[in-house]
Order: sequence, then C-alpha cells, then structure tokens
Amino acid sequence: MLNRFAPSSRLLSSRMIAVAALGLALAGCTRKGEIVLNEGVGISAVRSPCPTVGIPDYTGDITLFRPGGQKLASDIDVTATMTDVRTTCDDTGPKVYAQAQFNVFGRRTDTRGARQVELPYFAVVLRGGSAVVSKQVGKVTLNFADGQARAQAHAEAAAYVDRAAATLPEDVREKITRPRKAGDADAAVDPLSEPSVRAAVQRATFELLVGFQMTQEQLAYNATR
Repeated sequence: MLNRFAPSSRLLSSRMIAVAALGLALAGCTRKGEIVLNEGVGISAVRSPCPTVGIPDYTGDITLFRPGGQKLASDIDVTATMTDVRTTCDDTGPKVYAQAQFNVFGRRTDTRGARQVELPYFAVVLRGGSAVVSKQVGKVTLNFADGQARAQAHAEAAAYVDRAAATLPEDVREKITRPRKAGDADAAVDPLSEPSVRAAVQRATFELLVGFQMTQEQLAYNATR
C-alpha cells in the first residue's frame, strides 16, 4: 500500500508498518504507570507516551533512472535503501521529544567520476493511525567517490508529541487496570472490546514515520515491481 505522506498515495495504519520484517526499531523509553494493550490478551507491557518509529511500506527504498530512459533494469541510475532506524526519546516534560536516526545505502551503475546524489526524505507524526500531526522534509546526500559504486550516508529526524495527548484518560486507565475477580461478569472480557476504550487507546497512540519523499511515479514503481 502506498503512503499518504508522499504525493497521491494511501495512508498506512500502524498495523501495516511490519516492524519486524523491515528491521525497524520501536521507541525505547517507558514510564511507570502507563500501559499497553495487546488485543485478545489484555495488559501485556508497559506503555510509553513516546511514539513508535517506523518506515511505511514502499517508502524505504528509491530507484532513480537515467534521463530519457525507460523503467527497465538496464536504465537504472541509482538505487538507495533506508535502514538501521534507531530512536531516542525524552518524555520527561510536557512535550515528548523523539528523534529517529537512520542510514542510507546507495548504489550507482556508472562509477566514472565523483558524484553527489541528494535524496529527499519525510518525517511525519501520525496520531491514531490516520491523523497527520506534523510533517517535515529533509535531504540526505550520498557522496560517490571516483570508481566507487557504493556510498553511505546518515540522517536523522525529530518531532515533538504533546504528552497529555499521548496519555490515557484516568477513566480509561481505571477500566483497564481495575482488578477483576473470578466469577465477575467481565472477568474474561478484553478491555479493548469496549469501543470507547479502544478509541481512547487509538487517540493516545502516536507514530514517527520516516521514508523517502517520492513522486507518484516512483511510488507506483515500488508498489508494482
């Protein structure tokens, strides 16, 4: 599926990011008293106001073709992949500060001469899997040495998230953490089965998504190759 944050693409929800498959890192900070729900299981781990970090489908690699060429393997000029996403997070204040760092590995087909290739990338804060809170666009530069086919670069993106918005309301926390005794009517009921609880958890969930800022044509190429 295509990404909404590049031209003419569709929105990806948090469930579509495929963290393990893409080798992404999740936000690494936790705070006492916050909880996370695992659908069908109940309380399973500590929940943090820090956003999770990931790369949406089809935006983690980019292919550039030679001018005037066709979209064939023989016409490929430069390819690049975004990987090794790591994150840090400071959730001690009213504004949660999250920073994502990543590497870009590039390869070119013509190794003659030194060359610089600039690639734009986006950083989007998403709330509840659909609402765009903020977006920034940066550039990462690959420096190819004369005779070298490969190059590597490092880039980073950062964002602020309102801590209050990323914190579950007290009444929702009470519904989730309330002790239940065997024999109670709701003892075996998953709190997420209640629409209001599910909606509150979704509203308090934030993501920091990074990927290459691509044209509609480039996205279509990634989605159909």
